[in-house]
Amino acid sequence: MDPIKRRGLLSSLAVVLGAVWGGARAEAASKAADPSWQLSDSEWRKRLSPAAYNVLRREGTERPFSSPLNSEKRQGTFLCAGCRLPLFSSSAKFESGTGWPSFFQPLPGGIVTKTDFKLLVPRTEYHCRRCGGHQGHVFNDGPRPTGKRYCNNGVALDFKAG
Repeated sequence: MDPIKRRGLLSSLAVVLGAVWGGARAEAASKAADPSWQLSDSEWRKRLSPAAYNVLRREGTERPFSSPLNSEKRQGTFLCAGCRLPLFSSSAKFESGTGWPSFFQPLPGGIVTKTDFKLLVPRTEYHCRRCGGHQGHVFNDGPRPTGKRYCNNGVALDFKAG
């Protein structure tokens, strides 16, 4: 087999294996959710706005610069909009310029991660540990001390001042 065809075959195989592996990780992430928060689809639709449902339950993404939480500067805690589990402290929030609320670290026990291959390139996606709601993706281009950027959909969060 010539090198170009072999490279194409290997790339295709990597995508397929990545999708399978990512699916297994997704299942593992959803099993990590608290069983009392494993609601039916219709229960989630009643509980959430259409935009929050799309992000939290369908792993959608809101438009950048559309969330009022992007400019939230008060002291407080950012909670999962699905179950109100505390996910981020305002002290970990920073202005990333991306258009989404960004944090350099989550609160302990707040999130679980999985590998996402939706763009064919592996990315680390994170979900609320308790209800399994999709929050966003984490990247290695954040500030010190962690170097991480937890890029969160604002519609997936609520803010509690204090």
